Amino acid sequence: MATDPICGMNVNEKESKLTSQREGRKYYFCSTNCKIQFEKPEKEMKALRRALLASWPLTITIVLFTYVLHIQYANYMMFALASIVQFYSGQRFYAGIIDAVKNRSANMDTLIAIGTSAAWAYSTVVAFFPATFPTGGVYFDTSTVIISLILTGTYMQRLAETKASTAVSALIALQPKTAHIVVGNKVVDKQIEEIKVGDLLLVRPGEKIPTDSVVVSGYSSVDESMITGESVPITKKTGEKVIGGTINVGGSLTVRAAKIGEDTALSQIIKIVEDAASSKVPIQKLADRISSYFVPVVVLIGIVAAFAWYFSGIGANTAVLIFVSVLIIACPCALGIATPAALLVSSGRAAKEGILVKSGESLQVASKIDTIVLDKTGTLTKGKPEVTDIISVSDYSEKEILRYAAIAEMNSEHPLGAAIIEKAKRAKLRSEFPKKFKYVQGSGVSVVDRKGKHITVGSRDLFGKAQLNALEEKLKILESQGKTALIVGIGGEASGIIALADVLKGDSRKTITAFRKSGIDVWLITGDNERVAGAIAKQLGIANVIAHAKPKEKMKKIIELQKSGKTVAMVGDGVNDAPALTKADLGIAIGAGTEVALQAGGIVLIRNRVYDAFVALELGKRTMGKIKQNLFWAFGYNIVLIPIAAGALVPFFTISIYGFLPMLAALAMAFSSVTVVSNSLLLARFKA
Repeated sequence: MATDPICGMNVNEKESKLTSQREGRKYYFCSTNCKIQFEKPEKEMKALRRALLASWPLTITIVLFTYVLHIQYANYMMFALASIVQFYSGQRFYAGIIDAVKNRSANMDTLIAIGTSAAWAYSTVVAFFPATFPTGGVYFDTSTVIISLILTGTYMQRLAETKASTAVSALIALQPKTAHIVVGNKVVDKQIEEIKVGDLLLVRPGEKIPTDSVVVSGYSSVDESMITGESVPITKKTGEKVIGGTINVGGSLTVRAAKIGEDTALSQIIKIVEDAASSKVPIQKLADRISSYFVPVVVLIGIVAAFAWYFSGIGANTAVLIFVSVLIIACPCALGIATPAALLVSSGRAAKEGILVKSGESLQVASKIDTIVLDKTGTLTKGKPEVTDIISVSDYSEKEILRYAAIAEMNSEHPLGAAIIEKAKRAKLRSEFPKKFKYVQGSGVSVVDRKGKHITVGSRDLFGKAQLNALEEKLKILESQGKTALIVGIGGEASGIIALADVLKGDSRKTITAFRKSGIDVWLITGDNERVAGAIAKQLGIANVIAHAKPKEKMKKIIELQKSGKTVAMVGDGVNDAPALTKADLGIAIGAGTEVALQAGGIVLIRNRVYDAFVALELGKRTMGKIKQNLFWAFGYNIVLIPIAAGALVPFFTISIYGFLPMLAALAMAFSSVTVVSNSLLLARFKA
């Protein structure tokens, strides 16, 4: 039985749903999707601390007996102390051997256990049967120092991993523990796991939204920055969605629970981040394969080197030390954590940037992208029209043109009309509903305001040629820029023009510039017409443009680029672009965090910022760079030091140096692992 630190719920291992088990980690869902991490770090860290508290005092005592306190029966006392270190503190290495046998493959624990056991067994024989090796000495200090150093290195590595996973922990901590459930005329406080879909929940100012819900009553602002990255609180009113874990900063809200547990946006984000951190990329699979062959080869090298030196007359003592040194110095601990450490830090850093990486493989592919295909609507542009120009060709001012147009559009449900009304509101212009309203199919609207003035807003079809003479040149210029131009008629005369367009997002130019500077080939493929697509491409400096492209045609173009040898990423909204996102080497879905589970891409940009696509590719490059550095360090370390351990230094420094080599090997191995993790932690400082 364990207690969930987030929701306070008791969770029984047998009764809970086991969702993941890897490398000693066991994760369980309680009904609210809070995850309990039983063995790592809680249990494992406690076990490591206990092992270290036992091993170091005993090891120091053994070292004192060996080099300072030369007393009678010291060998027997050292045997007793070393046995505790070997089989209590070092029991994790024997457990590792059992796992290796079950999996029919050697691992890092195999080398450590065989090496230290050899030193302990040889020393035990010398201590109790000294006649067996008349010139032999005991090396209990060697086996105990090795175990203590490796445990210390492992403990430091776990501390670093804990630090690296703070982004995931922060996401989990967003979930509140209790909720105010409205039952009839009463408000009852209950645990989060007791919420059911359809429950009415009261959220007071300053409190967190308990779960993904829909506002039933009330009006407030909600801080969604921890989920969407939007810095300004979002106004919420009846009928609008709110995300669990976000903060109500305004008035009270009554909401109806829409999603609970693992279906919520926050739970989906946590799952994606954790899956990415634990997934294996192709380069790691290669490293794992190499390790499976590397371990038995090292054992063979150790045996051959030991026997070779023994038969050369160097003596049993040094032969055993050489065998132990080879096993310890070749232990590929750093190799085993080179990739997971980098992926863990990288996925956490990506989450902080509002980027969800669904797998480690997506990051590896991101590092190789040389061509990017971008959708237009909702990706490079805001996805809805905005007023861009107001032109008067009469005695009416631009503000009056806008006000009269807003009156005409008050009854319209067309997106262009909504954009005109929104513009008038922002300009603080007073407009009222007209007395008469007529919608002209495909052309516009014609109304009479409360003062009896006739107002017409629409295309050329609503006006005579004579009325358009003064406007035609301006209309052509606006239309050549990819804008929709609406003519505003007041009192029977064409008095002005209002131009609208699906405008660029604020970071679109910055994004395209960044892609081009990094040498990535940029394509704009959209379902919009050539005129609009060309205008957007011209503004952004994109040379490769395809318009009128249906979803299947987008996918075909991606296949064509791939056949030409390109590694292609597709950035789209994840709905109409789903086929292209799936077919691309890397799909980058751009959309709101509440829809993150529905996106088709390998990477999801929850902040709706297209620049984050560039950030994701740069993070992929940086992550793969760190993994390669880690692997180089791990392999280089082994390649350089194995010959030394096998006796390469004997001709230069005599055999005396091998009395200390096993301990130095253990220290170097621990240092190697910590270095790899520390190098990976530098990814936490990543900025693009």
